[in-house]
Amino acid sequence: MKNGYVTINDTGIYYVSFGHGKKNLVVLPGLSDGLATVKGKALLLVSPYRRFLKKYTVYMFSRKNRMPEGYSIRDMADDQAAAMHELGIEKASVLGVSQGGMIAQYLAIEHPEMIEKLILAVTAPYANSIVKDAVGSWIGMAARKDHVSLMVDTAEKMYSEAYLKKNRKLFPVIARFTRPKNYERFLKNAYAILDFDARDGLSRISCPALIIAGDDDKTVGNEASHELNARIAGSKLFVYKGLGHGVFEEARDFYDRVYEFCEQGS
Repeated sequence: MKNGYVTINDTGIYYVSFGHGKKNLVVLPGLSDGLATVKGKALLLVSPYRRFLKKYTVYMFSRKNRMPEGYSIRDMADDQAAAMHELGIEKASVLGVSQGGMIAQYLAIEHPEMIEKLILAVTAPYANSIVKDAVGSWIGMAARKDHVSLMVDTAEKMYSEAYLKKNRKLFPVIARFTRPKNYERFLKNAYAILDFDARDGLSRISCPALIIAGDDDKTVGNEASHELNARIAGSKLFVYKGLGHGVFEEARDFYDRVYEFCEQGS
């Protein structure tokens, strides 16, 4: 396992890696990266990827440290490609979750030579009305520095009702220990989502693609995955019944499903 840092242009990107396989899996996390990066968290993050470790080297990247005003999802994808080049990752399967899936779309559109396979989880091809309502409300909470409300509302829009019934009381407590020093990074990531629209480029994605969603997603909506599936030629779609935006945490076979897709045709 490694806690790493790669320099690009005038700043850098924190990443973690685990495994020593010849194949590469690049993981791009969601908007939560705007609150806390992966810095120093390799040991905490490795568990879901244990099945990958013999055949793959898994890299999970944060966004870059210094983000300019107006930093877009397309810019994030270009910087991600630059970071991969710096580390000698010339080709990889890419798992993008939520906002990370938006970045992964542009990575596949603009840098197709780098993508072996593409897995888009709980994400959307553009900022639809459900995305804008959710992210817009979080922007307001962050601007008011109302961290408890931000964490509670995020959880309510992420998890299934069964999960919430068991854990709802914990979220305000957890929030008190996860408050960032400031919300500048979160807000820049969030505003980038509001301007995101990759629909015109999706027909250019030619690598094998798997889209994973839940049928009760209160963050990106239930139609987003179907639209991605319709616009990415040859893509496969799997929808978890009874789950929402948190399928990557709640579905026990989520990472097995990703692994098996990556291994298809190997």
